[in-house]
Amino acid sequence: MSDRADVGPLQLGERAPNFVLDAITREGKIAIDDFRGEKPVLVGLYRGLHCPFCRRHIATVSLLTPALNAKGIESLTVVNTPIERARLYLRYHPMVGLLAASDPERASHRAFGLPNMQITDGESAWPQKVSMSDVKAMRLNVPGEMPEPMDPFATLEYLNKKDNYDITEADQQMMATGVGQLTGQFLLDRNGVVRWTFSEVFDGGLGAHPNSEAMMSVASHIGQ
Repeated sequence: MSDRADVGPLQLGERAPNFVLDAITREGKIAIDDFRGEKPVLVGLYRGLHCPFCRRHIATVSLLTPALNAKGIESLTVVNTPIERARLYLRYHPMVGLLAASDPERASHRAFGLPNMQITDGESAWPQKVSMSDVKAMRLNVPGEMPEPMDPFATLEYLNKKDNYDITEADQQMMATGVGQLTGQFLLDRNGVVRWTFSEVFDGGLGAHPNSEAMMSVASHIGQ
């Protein structure tokens, strides 16, 4: 599998690389090549279920899945969560129609050019590294869910508590090595070429939410 995290996320017109991962919501494996030549697919690459923003993005995609399917488009959600932990979460928080895969090694994110941002003691060079002082100066918000904008660490704690999400040892292991993993979505046509993309690298930073209307507009043109 190719690794282009130092180059940046795949852009419009680029052909997506293949990856093969363990399926969460069914048995067996899932690969990008399963869709190539068959149907378009919306690929969502997330930090993991420990991330409250990611959980909200995934829930939004789940709600959009019927509309995507009606256009002949599949949706594939990839999380940096070990498979048993992910299956346990989805057992108690089922999302109808969700096709999901586990990638605790973040290989798919590297292949699609999403960097794992490192938090440093001093220097910042977005999106590869950000100083701890700059991270603490960031203010994230979920309108209607938070009393005020908070720094990323306070946001994580507040929203996980609000969601009654208990951080397990498996989550802690993912956070220890990938707390700065940046996320992205890529709408691929049936040939595997990127036709719409959103990422935290270019489109608003940590916790930014993709424009579903813009994505669905492009989907209308590349589906059946």
